[in-house]
Amino acid sequence: MEWERESVDAFVIRNARVIDPFSERDEVSDVVVVDGIVATGTPRDAMVIDGSGLIVCPGLLDIHVHLREPGQTHKETIATGTAAAAAGGFTFVAAMPNTQPPVDNPDIVAAIRRSAHQADHCEVGPVAAITQGRHGRAIVDFESLAQAGAVAFSDDGTGVEDDQVMREAFRAAARVGSVLIQHCEYVEISAGGVMHLGEISRRLGFPGLDPRSEEAMIERDLELCEETGGRYHVAHISTARAVEMVRNAKNKGLPVTTEVCPHHLILTDEACANADPNTKMHPPLRRDEDVEACRTGLVDGTIDCIATDHAPHGADEKAKGFLSAPPGIVGLETAIPLARLAMIESGLADWADLVRWFSKGPAEVLGLGRPPIQPGHSANLTVLDPNRGWKIDPATFRSKSRNTPFAGWDVIGRAWGSIRGRCVLHDPGDSQRRPLDGGIE
Repeated sequence: MEWERESVDAFVIRNARVIDPFSERDEVSDVVVVDGIVATGTPRDAMVIDGSGLIVCPGLLDIHVHLREPGQTHKETIATGTAAAAAGGFTFVAAMPNTQPPVDNPDIVAAIRRSAHQADHCEVGPVAAITQGRHGRAIVDFESLAQAGAVAFSDDGTGVEDDQVMREAFRAAARVGSVLIQHCEYVEISAGGVMHLGEISRRLGFPGLDPRSEEAMIERDLELCEETGGRYHVAHISTARAVEMVRNAKNKGLPVTTEVCPHHLILTDEACANADPNTKMHPPLRRDEDVEACRTGLVDGTIDCIATDHAPHGADEKAKGFLSAPPGIVGLETAIPLARLAMIESGLADWADLVRWFSKGPAEVLGLGRPPIQPGHSANLTVLDPNRGWKIDPATFRSKSRNTPFAGWDVIGRAWGSIRGRCVLHDPGDSQRRPLDGGIE
């Protein structure tokens, strides 16, 4: 079922908890929107949303998403991927460039932006490739891609292994004021591994993926970051040593940021013991101590944000078995409850922290200006129901793909909807919340 889309000139969300890390606001209040702008007075003809028990926060961002278009639309399209994003509470996603063809020229950037505008579920910021064709040999034209609307640069899916090419990329990104997002992996070290190198991989007899492949590239890149002064972002960090390396770099004042995925905050390689292809990730699920290090890194600010690495694959592809199936899982529609499970239920954080990790944190990584929830600013909001319990059922996903190891999990917390200007998207099946209703009392 598609979410209901309402075009509303004026409405008020009553008695909600307003959490806005951009203005350091956390209070129970009404939020009034008139003509797409946050306002003060409530018009008599305003529609009313009962916000009791809900959270109103800045529109959430996911800066690591695979929309698969162009080239792999049997897995996902910009329309289905952004519908999944909206269902998960996101008003912005950054689309990774490992498409077919890769996002290495301005025409593809423009096409992605047009398709996202036509779908009109959420904003899409295209991430351009670092190298031509993502081959790692020659950098792209950073200037033309930035002018076309690329929000960052990455060869995601592969790391840039050549030192001189990466050095040139740092300098080019600095010239256009952008950031490099690195998939950290030296293929020679990872040596075809399909899961974390450890007891479980040895027990199954599967090739193990050495964590040093991730850590060695981070080490190299941090040296280049210090040499060039360019901004650097570590994608989907997964090991304790990697977290410590980023922590040390930040303490030195380097312009370094990183993200962590919900699955790396919850699951370990023990989840792979039954060789379920839906537990095959890249980077792989790691050890208990890696999970704890990632959680600690979020809490102490070493890790800046949570990103899903939403990676849709067809059922036939995952059915090939653990050794042959492509790595990755869908994550847009389950990110909020899984982050809550990992960080709030564990007692490490609260909803204000989660909102920050999904809004201010990712916005600062990409250098995006986002409006605070204050009168006079445009309405770009997410409405969360922090207490709604539900069962994860892939059959209900808006995504075109169903590959998740969390099917059947009972979770708590879900997006009620999102608001972008006059456009209100909300879930008509949410029986705990009263839908839009005209008039005020």
